[in-house]
Amino acid sequence: MKSPAAWQIFFFMVFVGYIFMWTMLPTKVYKYSWTPDFKKALNSTYFREQGTNLLLFSFPIMLIAVLGCVYLHFKKKSNYQSNWRCIRPLRRPALVMWPLGVVSAVEVTFAAMFLALLIWSLGNYLYVSFGHLHMRPGVEVWKLKFRSVSLRLGYLGNTCWAFLFFPVTRWSSLLPLVGLTSESSIKYHIWLGHISNALFAAHSIGFMIYWGALTGEMYLMLEWSSTYLSNVAGVIAFVISLGIWVTSFDRVRRKAFEVFFYAHHLYILFVFFYLFHVGVAYTCLILPGIFLFIIDRYLRFLQSRRRSRLVSTRILPSGTLELTFAKNPDLSYSPTSVLFLHVPSICKLQWHPFTVISNSNLEPHTLSIAIKSEGSWTQKLYAQLSSSSNHLEVSTEGPYGPASFHIMSHEALVMICGGSGIAPFISIIREIIHKTTTEPNVKAPKILLVSAFKNATDLTMLDLLLPLSGTPSDLSNLQLQIEAYVTRETEKPVEDAKKQIQAKLFKPNPFDSPISPVLGKNSWLCLAAIISSSFVLFLITLGLVTRYHIYPVERRGENYHYSLKILWDMFLVCTCIFVSASVVFLWQKKKISAEGKQIQNVDFATPTTSPASWLCVGDRELESLPHQSLVESTKVHFGERPDLKMILLERKESDVGVLVSGPKSMRHEVAKICASGLAKNLHFESISFSW
Repeated sequence: MKSPAAWQIFFFMVFVGYIFMWTMLPTKVYKYSWTPDFKKALNSTYFREQGTNLLLFSFPIMLIAVLGCVYLHFKKKSNYQSNWRCIRPLRRPALVMWPLGVVSAVEVTFAAMFLALLIWSLGNYLYVSFGHLHMRPGVEVWKLKFRSVSLRLGYLGNTCWAFLFFPVTRWSSLLPLVGLTSESSIKYHIWLGHISNALFAAHSIGFMIYWGALTGEMYLMLEWSSTYLSNVAGVIAFVISLGIWVTSFDRVRRKAFEVFFYAHHLYILFVFFYLFHVGVAYTCLILPGIFLFIIDRYLRFLQSRRRSRLVSTRILPSGTLELTFAKNPDLSYSPTSVLFLHVPSICKLQWHPFTVISNSNLEPHTLSIAIKSEGSWTQKLYAQLSSSSNHLEVSTEGPYGPASFHIMSHEALVMICGGSGIAPFISIIREIIHKTTTEPNVKAPKILLVSAFKNATDLTMLDLLLPLSGTPSDLSNLQLQIEAYVTRETEKPVEDAKKQIQAKLFKPNPFDSPISPVLGKNSWLCLAAIISSSFVLFLITLGLVTRYHIYPVERRGENYHYSLKILWDMFLVCTCIFVSASVVFLWQKKKISAEGKQIQNVDFATPTTSPASWLCVGDRELESLPHQSLVESTKVHFGERPDLKMILLERKESDVGVLVSGPKSMRHEVAKICASGLAKNLHFESISFSW
């Protein structure tokens, strides 16, 4: 990659132009000066009222998405690492408060800018509309202004929807371009969801008051116009959105996950009726997010049709599982990646995310995840794997993770975790092991792993720090110190934890296959081909349908049903995506299948020693040098909790990366310490699905 800075400047300029158009959209200049010119130039017989918004609001994001894939492809090939040091001060925690959680200075800045955009838009919408009210006989001016406010609140909700799907689109270049993953961006989706639902609720209730109490035209709520927007479709969408919104609150989501899970899938019906309510022109404002999300969902669907080969499992007495799958050597992923798991025998619809603990370089033929049996789904999985079953039908999606990994740039790492929160740190430690053994010139950061466990049996999770195969015999370059705290027990147990660890091999099944990259080796280029070809195909087919089917009807002065235009848009978007994605996927699947036949069965070795059991019971002879090195660097504290403030403030290195994964209280405590300003050398990062 010759000039990554030039690429980044180009993406930045296109995005600034895109945001500028959103800023100008509600203004008087845009409505009365620019719009007539845009209509003359862009509202041709091929696109009609959609032409302007397709060019100004859809094309820029699709261009960034396509070229971003190309950029990430060459970045991966060249192993180019972006320099994040200049923005580290901005990534420090600026707020640690409910309900926002841990929020960095960058996030505060962009959140403030987005809220400013909404306030600016509302002010300009009202300024323009109040100056050009459509007067109605017998209706007072204040009532018309009330209607105008209600209408413009809906416009603001549509603005939120333009960005709503980007954080949850896993197969997309937009998030990796700014160093984000869908897991780390979930909170943005939640914030936008709450704001948009509040705006839509105010919009809908406002019109109910206007039609019901102010004008006595409540019948208009049930109108499905053939020449304009459908009001009844908006009512249906509003009712659906209330169900999605109420069940998405944290208390409901945690206590009744299945209610949240199934209610959230009503978004499909919501989008269907919502588009009938906003019309084709406003649909183009939010089209990129929906378009990229449909591509993502369809690719995930295609990948999930494959059954993944489960090679083995380790069952720990702490209720933790390590599942090991066969993997295509061409599949590479970054530390802290996440794999989604589907087990039909437990639930035919649910998919659950789990942290990948393996390393694609140390373990080229296998991929492992860690699962803590805490909820009903994981408890059922634990029970199945603990039984005598010798095969389990499993499907997977992913793995999904950061496009690049920057932890190695720190002088020291302090990794703080509670319970199963150790899982992402296992993948980081294995990555550092790989770097230190294969690249002798690379200076590895000093590592302090602070783990808090409830019971001594949970110490067996430390067994997962080293893979069963592929571990280098010499770990002398790994500067690792482990401080393990057992909070609910005051002394070492007498039983041997090693005897409680079960290892199980599964018989291969001809219908199972190794986990492979869904789009092959050059997945970013294939994704660019899918996005570009499907969007161009959509524009071509939309132009042809409009020019030779819709326009002749309108030219004759006849009415072409307004809702049919939306149906055409939805049909063409889905069809073009399905055709383009299917062609590329099947082409890659053929190549992957040919290569997959050459992959031999993976041997699974049972460990001969357990560092955790050595810690629990006492001195014993260790046959594995890596395990011996691990044990010697570990200290266990019984009946204590870690003094996190003391641990962090004692670090004297100039650049300390502080990573935390675990309970919310632990993440917030560490974030407050890093944000306090007591130590300028601490750089905070949280690894969690929640905030």
